[in-house]
Amino acid sequence: MSLQSYLQEQRKRVDARLTQLVPPETQIPSAIHRAMRYSLFAGGKRIRPIFCFEAARVIAGELNPALSQDVEAVSCALEMVHTYSLIHDDLPALDNDDFRRGKPTCHKAFGEANAILAGDALLTLPFEVLASLPHTPAEVKAALVAELARAAGTVNGMIAGQVLDLEATNNGATKDSLTPELVEMIHRSKTAALFRASVCMGGIAARANEQQLAALCRFGENAGLAFQIADDILDVESSTEALGKTAGKDATQKKVTYPAVHGMQRSKEIAAGLIATANQAVEPFGDRASRLKELAHFVVARKA
Repeated sequence: MSLQSYLQEQRKRVDARLTQLVPPETQIPSAIHRAMRYSLFAGGKRIRPIFCFEAARVIAGELNPALSQDVEAVSCALEMVHTYSLIHDDLPALDNDDFRRGKPTCHKAFGEANAILAGDALLTLPFEVLASLPHTPAEVKAALVAELARAAGTVNGMIAGQVLDLEATNNGATKDSLTPELVEMIHRSKTAALFRASVCMGGIAARANEQQLAALCRFGENAGLAFQIADDILDVESSTEALGKTAGKDATQKKVTYPAVHGMQRSKEIAAGLIATANQAVEPFGDRASRLKELAHFVVARKA
């Protein structure tokens, strides 16, 4: 199956399960469920859930029905947390964006209060999903919960990255203060942490041993950082129409990005090097990791 056909098939699979896991729009209070579903089904690529699926397959091969059902739920938990972060990132107090995936952002469509609460709901529901996995032992559920909580948290997690990003932007980062160490710290926390969790959690769900899990986590962290660098590059090179969000905003807001620190060509070289490092980490898995490697190349070669 071609990569594009595979991605389309997996997106449909994720969307079908998200439809089941998230309360319907008619469920009271309906306003919050409409806002949650509006942002969840706004056309995301489902990259993190797909990485989760593939990591599980690297460990277990073809997934039996019970494991497949639970990995689907794990992947949806990751997508909910990702969507929460986008809703909150777009708020006026943070990035103040009007468009996301070519549609008005959640706070533009539903008001700022409902957007905040929709984000809160999409951060809490995933932990209920993980705690309710029907075919997963309690100790594995606990490991999944811990991994996702770390990725979303304040110590090398998404919130840490967001705070560091805000501080750098609000303090008027200059050419001298934009150091390679700072930009890497922000990106590893803000974006790579959830990518790492996506791959690690697929491995955890499939009962990876310690050595296997370490290899998957190295892959996820490096692929995740490469993804964010590619995102920085697209903000410079692509258009608002192609991205579905405001292009060129990083430079306007003086964001701490790889192109701002390293320039475009060097940023592309760093991203390519990270993908090579990621793929090397899963080399011991042989052919089972071929799709995972293909996905890693896709995240830096994408045009939107």
